[in-house]
Amino acid sequence: MKTQSIKLGLCAALLSLLMVGCSSTSTTDGGTETLPGDSVSTGMVGGSGVSGSGGAADDLARIADTVFYFDFDKAILKPESRAALRLHAQNLKGSSRAIRLEGHADERGTREYNMALGERRGMAVKEFLVIEGVSASQIEVISYGEESPAALGSDDASYALNRRVEMK
Repeated sequence: MKTQSIKLGLCAALLSLLMVGCSSTSTTDGGTETLPGDSVSTGMVGGSGVSGSGGAADDLARIADTVFYFDFDKAILKPESRAALRLHAQNLKGSSRAIRLEGHADERGTREYNMALGERRGMAVKEFLVIEGVSASQIEVISYGEESPAALGSDDASYALNRRVEMK
């Protein structure tokens, strides 16, 4: 009787995990799906952004966020980031405008780990935009890891500002 209860509990847990994993709009870290045209590179601090053609793109930049924040050690998009990214996707679909997604991490963790985490965060944003209909060839992902902090403190508020992807 006890083993049957354990089996039933494990089946329920497995079913719950499968249902969570089947969400159609969730972007998770650790995914293995490769999108066509993926280009990921690393860079040094001091690069300039890819500039757009102005006009409606400039209006959108004033309305929608261009910096997307993440929880500690995660590359999962927050709901407020998804809303802003949907606006960006509408603007990018059908245009030839290119963007660069710069992934960042806070200073905790090794340099190599933070470079990989920044890349996963940038790829999470890219995958979401591609799902929304933006061509993968319009999007470049670059990771700065911990090398380009937005805030220099070593406290939770500074760490939160440094866990981000910037759209340029």
